Amino acid sequence: MKGLFNSLATSAKEFKQIRTLTLTAMLVGLSMLIEMLSVDIGFVKLNFAFIAIAIIGMLFGPFVGFTAGLACDIVGFIAHPTGAFLPIYVLVAGLQGLIYGVLLYHKAYDNISENTSRAKKNVGFIIRIVVARLCDVIIINLLLNTALNMHYGFIPQAAYGTAIVARVTKNVLELGLDLPLLFVILPAALMAYKRVFNIKRRKVNV
Repeated sequence: MKGLFNSLATSAKEFKQIRTLTLTAMLVGLSMLIEMLSVDIGFVKLNFAFIAIAIIGMLFGPFVGFTAGLACDIVGFIAHPTGAFLPIYVLVAGLQGLIYGVLLYHKAYDNISENTSRAKKNVGFIIRIVVARLCDVIIINLLLNTALNMHYGFIPQAAYGTAIVARVTKNVLELGLDLPLLFVILPAALMAYKRVFNIKRRKVNV
């Protein structure tokens, strides 16, 4: 728990950096653009907007990730208002950024060296990526969103069992696309960030 509070405090300090604000705004915009370009091919929806939020959480931590998630949902609703505005869904969107920040922030600095090639990414970091995505899928997609959709009547009570089975199957299939992309994009984004801004290897107590 102490490590979580330290990570949140360190992440909050990231807001003092101009590069944090600039890159976060760019990635939030990218996330919204990807969301608009998502393609539904039937049983699986190709939507990789979460990758931009994952990068924010990895680079700038849980506090910035949480804020970015909130911003994505609010600005997205303003740009494309559909239905009623429900603040609880905004909070859930923030939790997505929080998850990636908690599990990936600074861990990547300790698990990937400057000399590590893409073919030899550190197993520890890869495992954290898998855990982060699984937590996102299970906590956000399957538990919270399903419960909220049922609460607000988007999923009828009688259809809950069928809906949860369909959502589990859908998310398992999507993981087959999501994880390989994360394995490539997150380490590449980290290395690019470190080189452009000359960021040295850092570590926080966990």
